[in-house]
Amino acid sequence: MPWNKQDYPDSFKNLDEPVREKAIEIANALLRDGYEDNRAIPIALDRAREYVHGGDDGARPVYEVREDGEEWVLRKKGSGRAILREDTKDDLLEKAKPRVNDQNGILNIYKGDGELEDTLYES
Repeated sequence: MPWNKQDYPDSFKNLDEPVREKAIEIANALLRDGYEDNRAIPIALDRAREYVHGGDDGARPVYEVREDGEEWVLRKKGSGRAILREDTKDDLLEKAKPRVNDQNGILNIYKGDGELEDTLYES
């Protein structure tokens, strides 16, 4: 199914407009070439980000969501300064995901015990 500016995959929702438009264009081209949706979407995301943001030798910023006492915090990896703080992990993720996506970053999400739970926006 071809996509357009009003109807596109949910994973394109939080992209900045230039990346989203390029991702739609690339995904549609991949569909025409016979790719299935579940392959076309991640390929289009990766290629659109690279096209719009340039090939910065893979040096994408890495962010982390971790528990910090009674709160959950978003930090840039290696930084002690919290970018965002919320009482619950879900509330923090709701705000963190669009922010990290806008920065073309990678988001590592940790469990309360410090174990890595998930990584988002990784190519």
